[in-house]
Amino acid sequence: MNILVTGADGQLGNEMRILGKNSPHNYIFTDVNELDITYREAIRKLVAEQKIDVIVNCAAYTNVDKAEDDQETAYFLNARAVENLAFVAKEFDVTLFHISTDYVFSGKNSVPYTEDDDACPIGVYGKTKLQGEEAILLSGCKYIIIRTSWLYSEFGRNFVKTMLPLTVTKPELKVVFDQVGSPTYAFDLAKVICQIIDSRGYEENNGIYHFSNEGVCSWYDFAKSIANFSKHLSCEIFPCHSSEFPSKVTRPSFSVLDKTKIKNTFGLTIPHWQDSLKECLEKMRALGE
Repeated sequence: MNILVTGADGQLGNEMRILGKNSPHNYIFTDVNELDITYREAIRKLVAEQKIDVIVNCAAYTNVDKAEDDQETAYFLNARAVENLAFVAKEFDVTLFHISTDYVFSGKNSVPYTEDDDACPIGVYGKTKLQGEEAILLSGCKYIIIRTSWLYSEFGRNFVKTMLPLTVTKPELKVVFDQVGSPTYAFDLAKVICQIIDSRGYEENNGIYHFSNEGVCSWYDFAKSIANFSKHLSCEIFPCHSSEFPSKVTRPSFSVLDKTKIKNTFGLTIPHWQDSLKECLEKMRALGE
């Protein structure tokens, strides 16, 4: 099969690159320099020329705070570009894998969100990501939408890579404890996408799914584990309230996603977030980071 990956220079895209090297399929990796997905004709041309069978969209506008001031760009990348991919997928009868987010929910639940819970985003980022999901549904294309949360990896900018140098250079840190969710190692998510593609499990199982690593923690717990696993023990990390870090957007206080559907549908066993964090940190050490 010929598989197009968009947003290939991001966290998830880079993990897909690693897995694609050993795949029996032909992966075609693109980022904005190779394919601008805000132009539908460019997508149509590439899909036709390369005889694409599956599209994996890893591209997104993910700066939650900046999205409040840059709503147009967020909309074009998270909604309009997704609509373009969906319409081309429908036209050429290919399946679109699309990565969405826990931010489509308000964060006011007290139990993990299922795929059937009503979406109610509270900021521009979440609203534009939900618009992207809705565009896929309206297009009538074949699709797998995977909502994920707290994504990190050894690539790009993320919480783990932010915390590591801080725990070395700062004597103490404050990290919020009143936002709870499940970290997701991008490599684990990439493996799941490849597994679904390899098994052709997507052919009979179109739909929306939730994926994160197992377990639940606060950002404070996450930060403590990063420091402990990295043996950065000289930095004292203290819990604090979100109100101590004013932001243009209110972040969901509860972002835990129920993964029952994706586990049962595709026969998955998902690692605990602490095990995956250790794996990521080991890879980063090997890279000298």
